Amino acid sequence: MPLAADQLPRAWIKFKVYKDERARLDIIDYYSYLVKITSGRLVANVPGGMDRDDLISAGVIGLIKSVDQYDPSRDVKFETYAIALIRGAILEMLRDEDWVPRSIREKLKALDRASQRLETQLGRAPKPIELADDLGMSEQEVSELMVRAGRTAVYSLDDMVGGGGGEGEDSIHLIEMLVDDTANPGGEVEGRDLKRILAGGVDKLPDRERLVVSLYYFEGLTFKEIGGVLGVSESRVYQLHTQAMGRLRNHMRDEGVAQVA
Repeated sequence: MPLAADQLPRAWIKFKVYKDERARLDIIDYYSYLVKITSGRLVANVPGGMDRDDLISAGVIGLIKSVDQYDPSRDVKFETYAIALIRGAILEMLRDEDWVPRSIREKLKALDRASQRLETQLGRAPKPIELADDLGMSEQEVSELMVRAGRTAVYSLDDMVGGGGGEGEDSIHLIEMLVDDTANPGGEVEGRDLKRILAGGVDKLPDRERLVVSLYYFEGLTFKEIGGVLGVSESRVYQLHTQAMGRLRNHMRDEGVAQVA
């Protein structure tokens, strides 16, 4: 019989304190809806050669990991923690499958470089028309590329640090550092220090970029949904996300976190 909401606190105690496997499975089953919601928002159209079950399977792995690692005593909602790990597991599976065509990946990297270069030159975020001129594309092509980039998540807070970028106990997603004080990827920077550095970088982001990061990673909204909240286009949200990730990446490097790609 499925758990009721009022039975959850007791189930967490039975699992975390008494190592009750039945309670663990009940918690996983209760929160299984998060996998379907997160996978649907993250990837609207399943890449060729895959089906929705592939995404669900990867998401379930993230959910199980979140249940096993979650500490109910910490001031973090389980849903927030679980969505982060589910999203990370799905993105990691997609990266491993390398489902983005090479030609598109090269264009996305060129867009990223152009965006950073123009922002340095102009002292502000470049407009789509300025990116189009720089890349020799039409404004429509740039807007479509921005949307595609947002969906494929070329790089994000889910990028790996430590452990050589692979799976295993030493691997960790940056997003986990914001929601798990105990996470520690090893290497030059201890987990607690890395969390402090990353959180400091997020705090320094311009208001809109910080809001995009919060809504995307912690509330699980899609770029299109965030656009509705901000009253801007989906491609503009992608641009804000790209700028935020660039600032965070530079901030981490300035602080000596050499593992950040």
